[in-house]
Amino acid sequence: MKKIAFSVAAVLLSTSAAFAQSETPKTSQTTPAVSTSGEQNPGAPVAGKNSFTEAQAKSRIEEAGYTEVSGLKLDDQGIWRAMGTKDGKHGTVALDFQGNITMAQ
Repeated sequence: MKKIAFSVAAVLLSTSAAFAQSETPKTSQTTPAVSTSGEQNPGAPVAGKNSFTEAQAKSRIEEAGYTEVSGLKLDDQGIWRAMGTKDGKHGTVALDFQGNITMAQ
């Protein structure tokens, strides 16, 4: 009798573990905080908690080829915004928490 009870308990425990492991990850678990693929998110700039310091944000924008970067500010959506120039075009540059850099003219 004890063997049957033990076997039933073992089967129940192993099936619950299998179900727990097959759960699909939520979107927030699959969206990286920083882009590692080298591709830009087409929905950029993406709002979210930004951990870049002001110096890091300016450095990343300049490394992306922008010059005359000025007026850098972190907005209420967690996006760093500044004025900058790239390829002869001057406009507002945005850096989001994923590292995406976009320019609005």
